[in-house]
Amino acid sequence: MPSYTVFGASRGIGLEFVRQFAEDKDNQVFAVVRNPNNTPLLAEAMKTFKHNNVRIVKGDLDDLTSIKAAAAEIGDATGGSLDYLINNGAYIYSEGGALISLPDYSSEKVLEDDLFNTFRTNVVGVVNTINTFLPLLRKSAIKKVITLSTGLADTDVIIRSRVTINPAYAVSKAAVNMVVAQFAGRLQEEDFTFIALAPRLVNTTTKPPTPEELAAFQDTVQKFLKHSPQWDGVPLTPEQSVTYMRQVIDKVGPKDSGAFLSQFGNKQWL
Repeated sequence: MPSYTVFGASRGIGLEFVRQFAEDKDNQVFAVVRNPNNTPLLAEAMKTFKHNNVRIVKGDLDDLTSIKAAAAEIGDATGGSLDYLINNGAYIYSEGGALISLPDYSSEKVLEDDLFNTFRTNVVGVVNTINTFLPLLRKSAIKKVITLSTGLADTDVIIRSRVTINPAYAVSKAAVNMVVAQFAGRLQEEDFTFIALAPRLVNTTTKPPTPEELAAFQDTVQKFLKHSPQWDGVPLTPEQSVTYMRQVIDKVGPKDSGAFLSQFGNKQWL
């Protein structure tokens, strides 16, 4: 009975991972969310699952005590092991950080808060989560740890496309790629598979964009098209993205550990 733990499962890509894993009745799926009492999209999805194989677990990437409690609960349910850890949870941006670049923040304080908050969740939170779940993963024969990254963590993409909005997120994900490499190098002899996996550009919005957000998105699309002219300019749905990523997750093994891959299993980000 394969076991899957998905952090950041309340909506978007994380929820879609849960949805797809839940389709197989033999899977044990743990949907980890910051506030189990305030996850309307996950709660609604739970009503549609055919099998009773999903458990919602409280876990906050900013709270090590919460992460440890989640690991203990999941370990009790699985008999002390875990096959797959999916690190999807992330801090995306502050109120002012989505549409601007590093020189354009309204103040040094806003910039500093955005960088610190993003790094705390996306880097420190991921490190704490992996370390906390290592005892469970070590008892698995599969031992796969997948941490979502982004093509914007590839420095060549930034330089060539000149897409520099939401910089704190991109910087934190570049650091996450190194975190993945560090774990892969340290645990190489234990047959772990650590992968940083980019989901492509995915439409996870839950409300209509503002005019400013729409303009920034259209500008970003045009820049990406110059960088990757083969792209059709259309974001993937969460269902499409997760389907692609699951193919990569199924294929990779210890020989690939430490890699930074796209949803195609290579360096083609779009």
